[in-house]
Amino acid sequence: MLHEGGLEKYSALYQNVRAEGDRLIKAIDSFTELYGDGRELYIFSVPGRSEISGNHTDHNNGCVLAGAIDRDIIAIVAKNDDNVIRFSSEGYPEDVVSLMDTVDPSKFEKYTSAALIAGVANAFREHGLDIGGYDAYSNTEVLKGSGISSSAAYEVMIGNILNYLYNDGRVDNKDIAKFSQYAENVYFGKPCGLMDQMACAVGGFVYIDFENPAQPRVEPINFSLAAEGYALCIVNTGGNHANLNDDYASVPGEMKALAAKLGRGVLRGLTEEELIAKIPEIREEVGDRAILRALHFLRENGRVEKAREALIGRDVDAFFDVISASGASSFKFLQNVYTTLNVREQGLSLALAITEGFLDGKRGAARVHGGGFAGTIQVFLERTELRAYIELMDSVFGRGSAMPLNIRPVGATRLF
Repeated sequence: MLHEGGLEKYSALYQNVRAEGDRLIKAIDSFTELYGDGRELYIFSVPGRSEISGNHTDHNNGCVLAGAIDRDIIAIVAKNDDNVIRFSSEGYPEDVVSLMDTVDPSKFEKYTSAALIAGVANAFREHGLDIGGYDAYSNTEVLKGSGISSSAAYEVMIGNILNYLYNDGRVDNKDIAKFSQYAENVYFGKPCGLMDQMACAVGGFVYIDFENPAQPRVEPINFSLAAEGYALCIVNTGGNHANLNDDYASVPGEMKALAAKLGRGVLRGLTEEELIAKIPEIREEVGDRAILRALHFLRENGRVEKAREALIGRDVDAFFDVISASGASSFKFLQNVYTTLNVREQGLSLALAITEGFLDGKRGAARVHGGGFAGTIQVFLERTELRAYIELMDSVFGRGSAMPLNIRPVGATRLF
């Protein structure tokens, strides 16, 4: 039985506790229809994330500033004795993964959720941790294509469940984030960095330095936008993410190819002066775009430090300056605001242009959000302007496109 008092204990995670209670009960009913009743149930939650500063820096051992948000995946789970993970997500076909097969990535089709399940399970196994079968039904507010890391939240959820069901919750959430990245890199086939998974797993505002990716420096920052009178809004432009995997992969791929030409594994540690001095030698082979993306990385890494210092010092104007500079650099140098495969579709550019006009004379900032190429932009603005901004963006991109968010203080967790 789900008790009202138990849900209130987690009121810090949700703005509307009673609505979340209804959501949980509906998910439990769906689980029962699929997997039967009379079983001992566990309820888990993993938030989505918003990248606050550090656009495409994590995969080259850079720094990022991120925040867990108050939109999450919940999962209703029961153990089984079949050594099989059955995972059913609302609106999607059920995935069935035998844990006997997970040691071999080639047995799983790339870019599938089954591959992510297998990869996380195998990471647990390789680190000497226990794994076992379970049946799960999930409901998500971290919608695919919304730029708030649906895949990372999903991966972290797989590990979050294994952590509590079979390891007594002793696995650190930072390790679950690493296992999730491994699953996405090796099994899913996407060469992502670690920022998304770490933000979803850890929670709150968090500064992450990946200079040593095996042991990243993770620093929570106690800062509240709402207390300062500002709001965070993510605008989903409804762009098509199909066939964008090559675009996403090209960013770390080009950065690392350039680094390799300079005898490095990653760009971290390279100075702008060193790069510029080498341009005549490498330009023809690596191409101008790779050089521009490397310049973005070097400067963006410094902007993350400035954003961190601004939040710690409660200097909101300095923070907005950093966000605006990040957005300009992503557009001009990183070049991830639209795909060259379909130049007619430039929803992010359109949303940024409209937002720039709205913010003229007001305090705030906007930038591309997440991996880019399609999807979402991120906007900081005064709370008094939030309703008017939402109405404007919804009128252009459709009702519900503008999503006001809070930063959630808790990452991956077991609720009940």
